[in-house]
Amino acid sequence: MLELRKICKTFNAGTVNEKRALQNLSLTLNDEDFVTVIGGNGAGKSTLLNAIAGVWPIDEGTIRIDGQDITNLPEYRRAAFLGRVFQDPMTGTAATMGIEENLALALRRGHVRSLVPGIRNHERKLYQDMLKRLGLGLENRLTSKVGLLSGGQRQALTLLMSTLQKPKLLLLDEHTAALDPKTARKVLDLTQEMVEEQKLTTLMITHNMKDAIQMGNRLIMMHEGNIIYDVSGEEKKNLTVDDLLRKFEEASGEEFANDRMMLAK
Repeated sequence: MLELRKICKTFNAGTVNEKRALQNLSLTLNDEDFVTVIGGNGAGKSTLLNAIAGVWPIDEGTIRIDGQDITNLPEYRRAAFLGRVFQDPMTGTAATMGIEENLALALRRGHVRSLVPGIRNHERKLYQDMLKRLGLGLENRLTSKVGLLSGGQRQALTLLMSTLQKPKLLLLDEHTAALDPKTARKVLDLTQEMVEEQKLTTLMITHNMKDAIQMGNRLIMMHEGNIIYDVSGEEKKNLTVDDLLRKFEEASGEEFANDRMMLAK
């Protein structure tokens, strides 16, 4: 479903601030793979997701989704293939619009827009049924402005919006990092439920090593713009946080240094 071949990305090339964010990185995700991504600060995790999403062009390599070469497609055209939830709960929704209006935009993604105004009653029923499953009481607040929602409510809504039109690839960029532990667990449970129910191919960055081990069928570790560890199946299920720290030191030749991830042990 996703095929990256020797992709490279350097920021500020030829200056004293040059940063090689991705270095000949190759990665293949099969249909329905749920891959968690961990790594230290500056490992290239978010750069990887931004390269896939087309936020900026890569310098070299190719990106394919479901067999289609999207390497040179602009970001807005890649949106037809992708669903994405960001770290910041304020990103991914329109704060001044109502809940039902945000859902309507998500439902119409990739479709030709018409001049027919408004949201039909059958749509509202669909939104209410979907929101009810979140267990957050949002089904009774369809006209409430999204900017009035809590961070957890907003992330749950963004997750629903990103999967409303089943994407070929779901990108989750530390989407629980800004939430309190209880709310983060709720959003993660919703994530697991939606991914399994819709059989989504998913790439999830997380700073929490326990979550990286527990969720998904595969785990990759990044360091200095490349993948230094790739594990799946029973081997992944049997991992511990200490195992991950040891693997990082073995593969990179240095001690793991990321305060947030160490605190998440």
